[in-house]
Amino acid sequence: MAEKQVLIICGEPSGELHAATLVAAIKNINPGIRILGVGSQLLERAGAQIIYDTSGLSVMGLFDVLKKLPKFLFLKKLILNKIAGEKFDAVIFVDFSGFNLRLAKAINNSIPTIYYVSPQVWASRPGRIKTIKKYIKEMIVLFKFEREFYARYGMDVDFVGHPLLDTAKLTMSKKEFLASLGLSNNKKTIALFPGSRKQEIKKILPIMLETARLLNKEIDAQFIIAKPEQVDWDIYNALIKKSSLEVKVVEGKTYDCMEAADFCLVCSGTATLETAIMQKPFVIIYKMNLLNYLLYRPQVKLPYIGMVNIVAGKKIVPEFVQFSAKPRKIALETLRILDDQKELQKITSNLSLVRSSLGEPGAATRAAQIIINFL
Repeated sequence: MAEKQVLIICGEPSGELHAATLVAAIKNINPGIRILGVGSQLLERAGAQIIYDTSGLSVMGLFDVLKKLPKFLFLKKLILNKIAGEKFDAVIFVDFSGFNLRLAKAINNSIPTIYYVSPQVWASRPGRIKTIKKYIKEMIVLFKFEREFYARYGMDVDFVGHPLLDTAKLTMSKKEFLASLGLSNNKKTIALFPGSRKQEIKKILPIMLETARLLNKEIDAQFIIAKPEQVDWDIYNALIKKSSLEVKVVEGKTYDCMEAADFCLVCSGTATLETAIMQKPFVIIYKMNLLNYLLYRPQVKLPYIGMVNIVAGKKIVPEFVQFSAKPRKIALETLRILDDQKELQKITSNLSLVRSSLGEPGAATRAAQIIINFL
């Protein structure tokens, strides 16, 4: 049997994390499958041959998309030429729906298509379901509620559970981690997770730093910032310098930062699920460019933006979005929660329910098996 060849496409750091674990799982089951990828180092390290490096390609909002439009058009053309010039047995889309669904349309079923990590059609623009039905042959979803959602539209999708259950691993104990940073084991530790996109961090980290400064006046605390590997240090250094708060920035150790924390300030996105898996009390903070927000907000049909609240079907952690993302407000709510043992227990037990609804570990392996069977 001839060697199978697939193309995998992702564009956001959080999507690439899932794409990389999927590639590693496919290679683990069948090392003979050749995987070409649109991604960056993470995907390459997992075993894909990169045909286009997407570093710096992630976008936030319409205006950011318009700025990078020439790059997106070039990438689309490059992929379509690659597909026309070589034999692929399938293309795997991972998240990145603004680009991937348009590309699926352009491929127009000329080769089999698989989608891993569903576009958030349940949150906004449900019209995209038509595109998915027409141009996607196999949809693999991470949440139980997504399977139910698609069933309402007469679609049969595969639920595999959430791959974060496998990636949420510690590299050392809380005590060792704090000692490695020269921090105390007895002080309250507050961890800041300002996101994985440059534009997000510029908007959200100043709010978090000011919140931390206000908290520092009220409680004896120490602060750490979790930094993703793909984001430049300059952004953090410049913003911390402005804030005059003493804070440690830790690169590539998200879960150690969470484990060490008594409380977290978290940017809306994948990190809210990671914090839920680690069972840490937190608040969600999100702010975007005002014009983007005014364009985006009317499209969203859900009352919450945090994945933990969406999965729980109710607000289990506070959200401070856009106009309510005020440091004083966030600090007061954080202090209120930290001061209330019952509230802390309630949040933790709700997070535990969210964690158990994410399925069993081994999601990427299950997804890889579905893809190999599909091929």
